[in-house]
Amino acid sequence: MTDSAAVSVSRTPTDAIVLTGLRVRANHGVFDFERENGQDFVVDVTAYLDLSPSATSDDLARTVHYGELANEIADAVRRDPVDLIETVAERVAGVVLAHDPVRSVEVTVHKPDAPIEVPFGDVAVRILRGRP
Repeated sequence: MTDSAAVSVSRTPTDAIVLTGLRVRANHGVFDFERENGQDFVVDVTAYLDLSPSATSDDLARTVHYGELANEIADAVRRDPVDLIETVAERVAGVVLAHDPVRSVEVTVHKPDAPIEVPFGDVAVRILRGRP
């Protein structure tokens, strides 16, 4: 591998910490009954970062603690009710990107009990955000 290839790899990490199926009860939604009764939201997060520093050192301080990250995500979903799950996804992305090692993040927010009149398997929004 050339030096320029090594630089390229470090700028675009393909390693990831993946959290799927985080279930959080919250009061988001456009309708009054959604705000009053609350509902479950399911969140999937893929945080892209270079895991080699933590892997080679076996040092938790050189990565993102996924247990703490899961709690931060859940707290972000629970707080301050909003109308749109798009807003919730953006909030979650901000929480993940607040961790310095993370270069980009993919967030999917599922709303399994969305008030839709036709049968459905899933309703979700997915966003991808990164550092400038």
